[in-house]
Amino acid sequence: MRMYDIIYKKRNKEFLSKEEIDFVINSYVKNKIPDYQVSAFLMAIFLNGMTKQEVVFLTESMTNSGKKYDLSSIKSPKVDKHSTGGVGDGVSLSLAPLVASCGVVVPMISGRSLGHTGGTLDKLESINGFNVNLTEEKFITQLNNIGVAIISQSDKIVPADRKIYALRDATATVDSIPLIAASIMSKKLAEGTDALVLDVKTGNGAFMEKFSDAKMLAQTMVDIGKNCGKKIIAAISDMNQPLGEYAGNSLEIFQAIKILKNEGPKDIMELIYFLGTKMLLLSGVVKNSLEGYKILEHKIVTGKALEKFKQMIKFQNGDVRVIEDPKKHLPWAKFVKPIFSLQDGYVNYIDTKLIGNLISQLGAGRENVSSKIDYSVGIQFVKKVSDKVYEKEPIMYIYFNDKEKFFQIKKSLEKVYKITKIKKTNNHKLVYQEIK
Repeated sequence: MRMYDIIYKKRNKEFLSKEEIDFVINSYVKNKIPDYQVSAFLMAIFLNGMTKQEVVFLTESMTNSGKKYDLSSIKSPKVDKHSTGGVGDGVSLSLAPLVASCGVVVPMISGRSLGHTGGTLDKLESINGFNVNLTEEKFITQLNNIGVAIISQSDKIVPADRKIYALRDATATVDSIPLIAASIMSKKLAEGTDALVLDVKTGNGAFMEKFSDAKMLAQTMVDIGKNCGKKIIAAISDMNQPLGEYAGNSLEIFQAIKILKNEGPKDIMELIYFLGTKMLLLSGVVKNSLEGYKILEHKIVTGKALEKFKQMIKFQNGDVRVIEDPKKHLPWAKFVKPIFSLQDGYVNYIDTKLIGNLISQLGAGRENVSSKIDYSVGIQFVKKVSDKVYEKEPIMYIYFNDKEKFFQIKKSLEKVYKITKIKKTNNHKLVYQEIK
């Protein structure tokens, strides 16, 4: 079998067999074929796409390229949730302990900041001492003891994805739906869970800005999951404005604590209940959505979910004092400045992707892998789409430590909200569609 022949077939839109795809992935992981040939292969996929069966073959081959977690010793139902990312999307921080407090095991392997989106691991590491790099043994021990853990991916899990993603990033093939789906699902299949709930974002702050692209990605991942014997549901949710009240690492931990104290913003609470209910349904813990919602609400109101979050922090060596006094024990910015509305009117549009990029410029994200993060910086959102605003009224507050960085982006911050005299018809939906 020759790599040249496989590239040739995909260039000509021909179907690739499982053996051919296995050959590419296995050979590349073992450094038997060069980057330039795999780059050509990826570009051929980007331009010509893949069939459903080819995507399944690619996902399975990537999954099998390294070690898989064996969670068979855990008898309780095991379910994870994955989001394609957005601005203020700190859902996992509170959702994982909430669902675990209902008797479901939540083994969550998460990522770091990417582009304009924040990373769950970065947010958790804003808690002093919090360790995301657990060994498999410690990971399983923690799941058996408290039912929840959020950790970083081991170097031994899906090594093919790390190598291929680096090439995609360098060859302008990142935004290929077959490659995105295989990347996400290979890592999720390697986790060893019974079920998976996907939150695919769409809108101006999402990687999949068009609804049609988000739907195609969601359907592709659901098809992969079903083909591989996984119970799976995907929700397509809105990212045309930041989710919740805060965006930033320690600020989103602060918000997660508020959520688990039943003090969270309406939109993020709604999404947490929706996704949590789906996780409970797939786990077989509840029979219908209403029952799921009531159980989740009960766990928050009684403090059981907050206690589970505290247990997770303690088991992963974090400072549990953040629960009682987050402003004192989380990194907190030296300065907080408002951004004022420049006119009377209504919020018609929020440039969400730009907000994410500006937060990153403040220091909340990474310019490269070695960049150091400022955990304390971020934004508090006072106004959302359709809200009434008055001239010189604060529309958001900026948390920062570096005055020079703040003044460099201040003019851009003043432009992310578009205010109009006429109120936009509020047909906003948080969850557009569910795909099973």
